[in-house]
Amino acid sequence: MATNPSVPSQPPQPSQPAAALAPLSEGQRLIYTLFAPSRTFTDLRRSASWWAPFLIIAIVSIMFIYVVDQKVGFRKVAENLIELQPKQAERIDRLPADQRQKVMQQQVTATKAISYAVPVIALGVYAVFAGVLFATLKFGASADMKYKTLFALVVYTRLPELLRALLATLSILAGVSGDGFNIQNPVATNPGYFIGPDGSAVLRALLTPLDVITIWTLILTAIGITCISKVKRGTAYAVVFGWFAVTVLVRVVLAVATS
Repeated sequence: MATNPSVPSQPPQPSQPAAALAPLSEGQRLIYTLFAPSRTFTDLRRSASWWAPFLIIAIVSIMFIYVVDQKVGFRKVAENLIELQPKQAERIDRLPADQRQKVMQQQVTATKAISYAVPVIALGVYAVFAGVLFATLKFGASADMKYKTLFALVVYTRLPELLRALLATLSILAGVSGDGFNIQNPVATNPGYFIGPDGSAVLRALLTPLDVITIWTLILTAIGITCISKVKRGTAYAVVFGWFAVTVLVRVVLAVATS
């Protein structure tokens, strides 16, 4: 009786969940950045597109500035910022009335122009931050990554900052007083918010960066670095928070020099 020749069995092939292999839509990327960041950041290796988060950030930022312009006014904004810099405030107060008025108008114009240009300025800041991280990770940790992917990661990790702009916008629309309003630190998400013009400028510079939303973005950045490269998580955190510490130190030194 003939027998069928045995067919050699094929070794089992490793399988991955379909959801892990499927590319994410832009909408999914935006949502997952806040609730499942590793999925978005891993997908950046497939496509380093960053226009969707940037457009949302730009729209919300301009909306916030417009509300500030209409409800607070940039004259008040500029005056409040000057009050936080004692040396500058004293220098302006010593000027003759006509010169003081001219200087204040220049301050108002400059503050307004810079505020509306924040989205464009932000792109430059993102590029510099990504460049610093890229150089550090490439030469310090032999990271396998592309700059454009890291830049896209930096843009996506700024999405939590929308919460600050939205909260500030709502508080202004709800009727918060313009007295003491600090456009650079508009909501109480850090201890520095509670240090007014009469408080220590150095302490304000030290405590303002200790912001829950800022820390959130830094954590996302460290997680993202591990997703787009082979860098260990501990190394990613050390690099991200190391440069954060340097930034805080620079802020404190500038505060000492100008207060």
